[in-house]
Amino acid sequence: MTNKYLYITLLAVLGFNTETHAQQQAGGQSPRLVVSIAIDQLRSDYLEAFAPLYSDKGFRRLLSEGLVYPNANYPFAPIDRASAIATLCTGTTPYYNSIVGQQWLNRQTLRPVWCVDDKAFEGIGTTDGTSPKQLVTSTVGDELKVATDGKANVYAIAPSRDAAVLFGGHAANAAVWIDDREGYWCTSQYYTNGMPVWLQVANNEQAPANHIDDMTWEPVNELVGNFSYFMHTGLQKPFKHRFSGPRRFEAFKASALVNSSITDLATQCIVNTGMGNDRVTDMLCLTYYAGNYDHRTLTECRIELQDTYVRLDSEIGRLIGFIEERIGIDKVLFVVTSTGYNDHETADYQKYNVPTGTFYMSRTTNLLNMYLGAIWGQGQYVEAHFKNHLFLNHKLLEQKKISIADASNRSQEFLAMLSGVRNVYTSLQLLTTSNDYTQKTRNGFNPERCGDLLIEIAPGWNLLDEDTQEQEQVCASFVPFPIIFFGANVPSQHVSTPVTTDRIASTISRAIRIRAPNACTSEPLF
Repeated sequence: MTNKYLYITLLAVLGFNTETHAQQQAGGQSPRLVVSIAIDQLRSDYLEAFAPLYSDKGFRRLLSEGLVYPNANYPFAPIDRASAIATLCTGTTPYYNSIVGQQWLNRQTLRPVWCVDDKAFEGIGTTDGTSPKQLVTSTVGDELKVATDGKANVYAIAPSRDAAVLFGGHAANAAVWIDDREGYWCTSQYYTNGMPVWLQVANNEQAPANHIDDMTWEPVNELVGNFSYFMHTGLQKPFKHRFSGPRRFEAFKASALVNSSITDLATQCIVNTGMGNDRVTDMLCLTYYAGNYDHRTLTECRIELQDTYVRLDSEIGRLIGFIEERIGIDKVLFVVTSTGYNDHETADYQKYNVPTGTFYMSRTTNLLNMYLGAIWGQGQYVEAHFKNHLFLNHKLLEQKKISIADASNRSQEFLAMLSGVRNVYTSLQLLTTSNDYTQKTRNGFNPERCGDLLIEIAPGWNLLDEDTQEQEQVCASFVPFPIIFFGANVPSQHVSTPVTTDRIASTISRAIRIRAPNACTSEPLF
């Protein structure tokens, strides 16, 4: 009898130890470092098209060894770099995080506001006052800081100010970008009182300003110069670009060469801040560039675009190799995705008899004021417009005892009859109605940042602001891009199910065992 109980007890102990071991294997340790990479304007079709030119260390490795969701999209419209990155780090849309774009109109001053402008915090190495205060929800980096009582290192590095600051969030150790005017790495007093020592060293040795006069961008090798994915345009001549003039750093930041600077500074940041050296998870947020050179049209720079992807592949491989050797690939979680849009290009549709036209915003504003004046008496009922948004004069409506709902509805009826108008939404409609038809528009709307009326222009039409002469051709084309998770023992798999980018924040949060950002309601991807 004694032997029988001893045998049962032994089995129970062994079973408990086996279960504990299985739980440890399933749970494992949290990654020591999360590297979140947003590639501005990355496209899956180009990513695949230039694959013969890649090495085995960059994109090929990510796609073959990573967990890949090839059918990703953003759950709102319109999309630009700022609104995309804000969604990646907050796990929610502009409706909640308030970043509806790089710019919007301030209702009080009726002047455009840049999304990270803040005169209360002077720049360090730049004249731009900057902070993330316009981002009204927490980010993954913020929650990581909270969860670790501030011990985690959180850094963001990008060519542009908006990408760095929004990706870094409110609690980052620093957000770093390249100054448009001077070409040095810079930051804001919001994060630190002075330039970090490691950043000073990087500026002395690696800043674009130190090398811009000697830089020449040409195809990285002969194969790139002679290979063309865009064969329908005929053989393209190899290019050679130098950066000069007052816009030389802006052009550099929209070229393939900026990606090398991002990788250089990322490695310096990891080495000098000790990221990934202990069991407290750190986070590094990087933005690379995969758009057209200097935001030109594709027709002007096809070979440049090929070279951009080939050089980007090399930089991704260099970054992975450095981190793998220093920290270990099993201790690092890489997350790679796109900002999900492309620079607008203007096509000459009229030349080929494709339906098109021009929608004039200033003229539309005047016509609407005349229409409302005929109903309620003369007055400036629409006090401003910005892009495709119209802003009603709330004070005038209050004085005349006209409800905003009545003014909005009458305006909506009038605008819907104009040529080139696909749809007209009122702010009250977007605030109170949510269905499959309006969901993306509603998600991209924010009542404090957007107008009382939002005009949806027909695809192919040009939206022109006569006051500023800014023009944009409306295009609703789908931009394919992936979400890739790599490292940290993530299994290799391709999941064809369509997914949205707002789920990335909750996925990272679960992987590093912290609370998701405070407005993130999306389920993790795995």
